[in-house]
Amino acid sequence: MKFLTKTILAVFLAGSASVASHAADATASNTTQVTDAAKSATPMSEGEVRRINKEGGKVTIKHGPLDNLDMPGMTMIFRVQDPVMLDQLREGDKIKFVADKVDGVFVVKELQIAD
Repeated sequence: MKFLTKTILAVFLAGSASVASHAADATASNTTQVTDAAKSATPMSEGEVRRINKEGGKVTIKHGPLDNLDMPGMTMIFRVQDPVMLDQLREGDKIKFVADKVDGVFVVKELQIAD
């Protein structure tokens, strides 16, 4: 009888772990979908790279209106979310980008060189 009880308990626990694992995977998948949806919800703005400061992790961009920040076109300095972004840029490049205000600082979160 003890063997049967232990076997049933082991099967139950294994099944519970599997369900928990699937639930965690579903949650992670939903988080990714929400993040991707949030990215696409903010339209990319157009700009031109004026100066690159790799040491400071900053880029100066002459840009058009930034609707998500309610900002008119101007030239300004942005931090970049990932300094690797700066490796692909050259002064004068036409770009598309998404900027946001993070902890009071304007940050480029997405960036691509325009065609």
